[in-house]
Amino acid sequence: MLDRRLAKPVTVDAEQLAIDALGYIASEPDLMKRFLDLTGIEADGIREAAAAPGFFVGVLDFLLANENDVVAFSHATGTALETVQIARDKLDRGPTG
Repeated sequence: MLDRRLAKPVTVDAEQLAIDALGYIASEPDLMKRFLDLTGIEADGIREAAAAPGFFVGVLDFLLANENDVVAFSHATGTALETVQIARDKLDRGPTG
């Protein structure tokens, strides 16, 4: 018999997931180079850039733009693939979202 109860909504600490994603990107030299090249951020400017509104949305957009990258992040961190998109959307909505 099917369980007809609604599934619990997924709770995501979106900012922490984005911080984890940035750490993952930084741990992969080729990925980090591509991230820096695409964003125009200098390596020593990441901390300052991270304080800018929308930075973490951009980090997750970067991962989500390449299926291989987001799958590798998911496997490396044990994060469900859909959680990355949920976190991205949550960050994009802002603190009231």
